[in-house]
Amino acid sequence: MQIYPKHYCGVFGIFGHPEAAKLTYYGLYALQHRGQESAGIVTCDNGQFHEHRGMGLVSAIFKPEVMAPLTGERAIGHTRYSTTGSSHLRNAQPLTGNCRRGQIAIAHNGNLTNAAQVRDDLEAQGLMFQTTVDSEIILNLLAQPTLGGHENNLIATCRRIEGAYSLAILTEQELIGVRDPHGFRPLSIGRLDDAWVLASETCAFDLIQAEFVRDVEPGEIVIIDKNGLRSIKAFPDHQRRAFCIFEYVYFARPDSTIANRNVYKVRVEMGRQLARENRIEADLVIPVPDSGNCAALGYSLETGIPFEMAFVRNHYVGRSFLQPSQRIRDFDVRVKLNLIRELVEGKRVIVVDDSIVRGTTSKSRVKHLKDAGAKEVHVMVSCPPHMNPCVYGIDFPDRSKLLAVSHTIEQIRDYLSADSLTYLSIDGMVKATGLPREGFCMACYDGNYPVPYDPLVDKHIMERRGVRAQGLGEDLVREELQAKLL
Repeated sequence: MQIYPKHYCGVFGIFGHPEAAKLTYYGLYALQHRGQESAGIVTCDNGQFHEHRGMGLVSAIFKPEVMAPLTGERAIGHTRYSTTGSSHLRNAQPLTGNCRRGQIAIAHNGNLTNAAQVRDDLEAQGLMFQTTVDSEIILNLLAQPTLGGHENNLIATCRRIEGAYSLAILTEQELIGVRDPHGFRPLSIGRLDDAWVLASETCAFDLIQAEFVRDVEPGEIVIIDKNGLRSIKAFPDHQRRAFCIFEYVYFARPDSTIANRNVYKVRVEMGRQLARENRIEADLVIPVPDSGNCAALGYSLETGIPFEMAFVRNHYVGRSFLQPSQRIRDFDVRVKLNLIRELVEGKRVIVVDDSIVRGTTSKSRVKHLKDAGAKEVHVMVSCPPHMNPCVYGIDFPDRSKLLAVSHTIEQIRDYLSADSLTYLSIDGMVKATGLPREGFCMACYDGNYPVPYDPLVDKHIMERRGVRAQGLGEDLVREELQAKLL
């Protein structure tokens, strides 16, 4: 089965609403596409924290009996897919802790590139860790005593960590939003009556009928308390912007707006740009739902080739305890997408997808189309070939498992048994956003990593920690090694 790049995390926060927990639930529900492994909510009621975390989907975790004790007018929530740290309840967020300033909770979207080094330094000072997630490093740094007050501690923490982080932080008095200086991950501010809201994507505001105010700027800390919202700049303005362009390609919901660009419109434009670069004579354009819908529509609009939803997605597929027999070779593909044979039989078909990572699912789809009688199958991809892993929070496979690294486009086409294979160019992808190229991180395509990282340093530290463990907590050590080195 093809491994699609998996979502990282979604964060949500609200300050000053009597139904904070319920609205956080709905906010996480809207952000469920960003992570389906675990979720959690922490509320604050008169200085007292209440929390619940669980494994699975938001709707399955937060039943009425679970929601009832989550009282208070402020809350943060998190829905997670594991990038750093394994999929276990102890790694579910928000993480909570106690320090001299009181209780604190943190929800983190992103991945720290210097996590191993900072954690090693903190452990050398005698600090203990209960999880394998890099978010706990941020929690420990925030809890450290510093001179000059709370705001200086926030700034010092942001300057100590490197990589991608959009944070929602809850204290006994405040809701805090933080975005790394490069702006890898989205984070937006909204208003609901007199309440302030933070969310990874604006689609969460739409569901709770909150008004979008603005994005948190890269390198900005926003502090929300009873006096309103104030902003702190933690970094100089000359930091390079590096927003993850894959948000526009795949991750974000199409009804979200990021950097004043509606994601749906950007994806349709990517399809139009794909058609301008590569026009194929065909009878039909079909998407791989749901992520290929917008680009396929754009290709159809630009070329005039009819658009049809020939693949029908089963939205109720979960993990199965029954494994298919060897006779059902592509069961995993067919159980998720069923093909309407009558639409493709005898036709020259263009099938549009958002990405090809390992290629096995794409190969099965081509076979499915040809088995149904398609005369020709042309595969179009609305982004460039993936050539590098992501170290900023997207769970791409390591470089050796990326199909485009070891195969030419013609070899990939041959592997898929497609009549043609075309990718959108980097220039075309950027042009479709209407934003400047220098404002994006495209390391997975071009290998240009905005924040340097050294996997050998991580490997050395993890191995040394494994030696120190000597049988104590070896499962945690093993999880960290696997998370870092896979």
